[in-house]
Amino acid sequence: MFAKSLQLYRNAYLGLPKSVWLLSGVMFVNRSGTMVLPFLSLYLTQKLHFSVTDAGIVMGVYGTGALCGTFLGGKLTDKIGFYYIQFFSLLFAGTMLLVIMHLTNFYAICTGVFIFTLFGDSFRPANAAALAYYSEAENRTRSFSLNRLAINLGWSIGGGMGGILAEINYDLLFWADGITCVVAAILLRVLLKAPIQKSKIHAEKSIEKPQILSPYRDKVYWFFMVCVTLYAISFFQLFSLEPLYFRTVYHLPESQIGLLMVCNGLMIAFIEMILVHQLDGKFLKTNLIAIGTALTALSFWVFNTYFFVGILWISIILNTVGEMFAMPFMQSFSIERSDESNRGQYIAMYTMCYSFAQISSPTIGSQLAEHFGFTTLWYVMGGFCVLSTLGFMYLKRLK
Repeated sequence: MFAKSLQLYRNAYLGLPKSVWLLSGVMFVNRSGTMVLPFLSLYLTQKLHFSVTDAGIVMGVYGTGALCGTFLGGKLTDKIGFYYIQFFSLLFAGTMLLVIMHLTNFYAICTGVFIFTLFGDSFRPANAAALAYYSEAENRTRSFSLNRLAINLGWSIGGGMGGILAEINYDLLFWADGITCVVAAILLRVLLKAPIQKSKIHAEKSIEKPQILSPYRDKVYWFFMVCVTLYAISFFQLFSLEPLYFRTVYHLPESQIGLLMVCNGLMIAFIEMILVHQLDGKFLKTNLIAIGTALTALSFWVFNTYFFVGILWISIILNTVGEMFAMPFMQSFSIERSDESNRGQYIAMYTMCYSFAQISSPTIGSQLAEHFGFTTLWYVMGGFCVLSTLGFMYLKRLK
């Protein structure tokens, strides 16, 4: 039994290019220091004494910068290339975090957060384009899953350490996050050489492929993005309102909130690659995504069943399993509708769904929680996921 389990792990990781491993290593270093975002709402309300509404607005500004940044990153990736966009994005993001920690005025915080995410989130489409470039069609979904493994394993470390550092001093979160961004930029520059111009083989493959629509005129892709956005608005409650819910309703300390975040990351690190390896190519991607969004709906609704700490763990587990079914195949679906001439823009449009969700999710969440209570909030978020599930089930008819 043990030998069979080891073989499953071995098969899941076999055949991935060295460059994909290097990119994932850089991502791991970067995400190990991701401590500001999961504790930003707490930092704003607990240390700076902002109201819940003002904290929601700052989180919305965070998403606005991310929305503009991903669009900019997609454009620049197709024009300049993914390598230097990643490098300068990481370098600037690390520097900007050390500036934001000194800001206390509401408008200054909003401005600093917007500038940080405008340039910092240009990294996301560039990174996805790099993974697509260095991987092959048959292992592309696994390449994205390896990258997500690095993100979530780093997230586990960052979330756990972030909870401990937050109890000591919130400023330490900014130092840790900023320094790891700069270190990740240096590692990218040292370990991974800038790609030379596309080879003739890549060019020929691109020519032989049928002409693919621009993402701005691809109606099926627009429908896909609406479904992704509904899911993402709900999913981002994990980072915006759920920590506040754990703190204000269950009175959990920051260290225990960090442990809940660690559970999410560790489950993905140990399970997702095997899950994707077993499912990829055997089932329709849209069906797998629909299962994931349905599980995410349940993760919110269980909050309204019983009041005990165990429900929080059940919710995190359901949310994480849903994420493992949904996100790798969403990203793979997005790549499959692009070619090398417009990949950056396709990925940017996909990433912008999450950026838009970062704007609307905390704003909607904070307003619902403040005026109608958390119970209503969880019912509404679950409802968004159900609409997303129905959309993905219908999407296979449009393909």
